[in-house]
Amino acid sequence: MEKPKAVFFDMDGVLYDSMKNHVSTWVESFRKFGVNFPPEEAYMNEGRTGKGTISNAFRKYLNKEATETDIANVYNEKTRLMAKMPKPVIFPVMQKLLKELESRDIQCWVVTGSKQPTLLEKLKKDFGIIPYRIVSGHNVKKGKPDPEPYLIALNRSGFDKEECMVVENAPLGIRSAKCAGLYVIAVNTGILNDNILIDSGADELVHDSKELSERLLSNTSYDIGKNKS
Repeated sequence: MEKPKAVFFDMDGVLYDSMKNHVSTWVESFRKFGVNFPPEEAYMNEGRTGKGTISNAFRKYLNKEATETDIANVYNEKTRLMAKMPKPVIFPVMQKLLKELESRDIQCWVVTGSKQPTLLEKLKKDFGIIPYRIVSGHNVKKGKPDPEPYLIALNRSGFDKEECMVVENAPLGIRSAKCAGLYVIAVNTGILNDNILIDSGADELVHDSKELSERLLSNTSYDIGKNKS
């Protein structure tokens, strides 16, 4: 196989340099309700539903179950803080990369846990991705690390899993894609150690969007048929 027929991109931390905003707002919203939530935890929980992240944090740091009121309070505070954050920038070369992949008849998809109201418009405007090729938090019952998001994308694409690959920056996203049987390139745009992404199952690892672009546009064949389980 010389090239994939589709690439499924995560959004936050892959297309947009947005994780700094999520980290800051998670840390601050948890602090308001008595939870000392380290920045690393935001990266480790990326891709999980907001409810799941809050529930896990309450168990881990307060040794108690979060009530529905707790979950609503923390999440509403995070939403309020996010509204004040600066608009995240697009990572260097990513717009050019997706355009070039499409010109080579490689479909570009987005698989994200986000439920942003402006998600479809934003991705179409910035990257030309049509709504059908976006799997968001609105389309799934189970978030990452469950394989459901990537299985939905795979089913919609009509391609075999050996014809597709994933670009992820988060451990839970990598696990989700690997459980769906997909080849994964991890791009470490955050603060986690490389080994965490490798240990999550990534088949390859790059360190920024430029290195990712070089890898995806290279003439090197992908041994997707022999990806790690």
